[in-house]
Amino acid sequence: MSSAEGVVLVIGCGARPYREYLLASAGHRHPLWLFTGTEPTWQERYITGATVLDTQDQDAVLAEARALHAATPVLGVVSWDEALIVAAAHVADELGVPGPGISAIEGCRDKWFSRRTLTAAGVAQPDFCFVHDEDQAVRVAERIGFPVVVKPRGGGASIGVSLAEDAGAVRKAFHTAEDASFDGSPAYMGGALVEEYLSGPEISVDGAVVDGEYTPMFVARKTVGMHPYFEELGHLVSSADELLADPALCSTLARAHSAIDFRYGITHTELKLTERGPVIVEINGRLGGDLIPLLAKFATGVDPGAAAVDVALGMRPHLPHEAEPRWVGVRFGYPKQDCVVESVSVPGSLRDNGILAADALVEPGARLRLPPAAFISRHAYVICAGADPEDCEAVLDKAMAQVRLTAHPLLPAVATGG
Repeated sequence: MSSAEGVVLVIGCGARPYREYLLASAGHRHPLWLFTGTEPTWQERYITGATVLDTQDQDAVLAEARALHAATPVLGVVSWDEALIVAAAHVADELGVPGPGISAIEGCRDKWFSRRTLTAAGVAQPDFCFVHDEDQAVRVAERIGFPVVVKPRGGGASIGVSLAEDAGAVRKAFHTAEDASFDGSPAYMGGALVEEYLSGPEISVDGAVVDGEYTPMFVARKTVGMHPYFEELGHLVSSADELLADPALCSTLARAHSAIDFRYGITHTELKLTERGPVIVEINGRLGGDLIPLLAKFATGVDPGAAAVDVALGMRPHLPHEAEPRWVGVRFGYPKQDCVVESVSVPGSLRDNGILAADALVEPGARLRLPPAAFISRHAYVICAGADPEDCEAVLDKAMAQVRLTAHPLLPAVATGG
């Protein structure tokens, strides 16, 4: 199809190391028009055209979408940027193309609204309450019982999320979550959610929803660290993961998406596998981050960028699977302390050794701060394959041992008298 017959509008595309592969496969599937906050550079090879605008200004995004649609038919809308999925849903609704629905996307973006909606529908949830100050947070935590999880209402990627095991930790966690909320959408600023801590392995499932029917595409098994925070250190994906066919998991996912009335789109749902069964942590109205969709492409043959375009056009995605099951994982490198990066080196891509990809994520001069000062302060990643989860983890260990970070400590600022 030529762009004269219509385009798929992509709103925001994210950082090159994390999202280029998605834009590339989406552009191979269908002509794309990009809405972006800066002049496109590396994106140009994958798109038909672009509009530079303030993507955080929803009114401006809607106005430019209407103008584009008048000149070149917009057949679908895609966004894999957490901060822009609400605007994307409004554009889809405005132009009458397939989309999740505005209320449904709020059921993903607004974690307080999501908790209430899923609870009302009888979908298993942790005990929770939205609070406005640290004293209220302590009272709620004491009612729920320690430990509790404290998180921003509208965040993503575990930014600002921490575990609190006593009243003092709750007060600190409340401020960490609330401070993180002010870096996001104005609609979700202030306050925090206090929730029951769920024990058990944590997973994520990326799925496709077409005309309200949910289909799981791939499962990722998550590793978190930096207690009491929940930094996502790595993930494992396989087409052989038995969870893809687990009846309780599939039923929970389908019921949750039905509860928020999600119509068309790709979602990234995070869950805990508890003693009482799978429990939803959150539903994100976009493809997963952290290179999880790329792991799926290596491990299962699913092309997530193409799938996102298919669903945006109202079609069921093609979901092939590799003939030989294998496990593919990603591991992220973090500094041991706050630092200024001097150099980063990574091992080459050596498929004979199971290394599929590796790259630096920062340039010299980058300042990396660990939680709670900052989150996702990564300097590199490696992606590796193995015959089973243990084999994959062992290959990841060896690959990460070859990553070299040269840096000097980032000292705290010292106040000077006037």
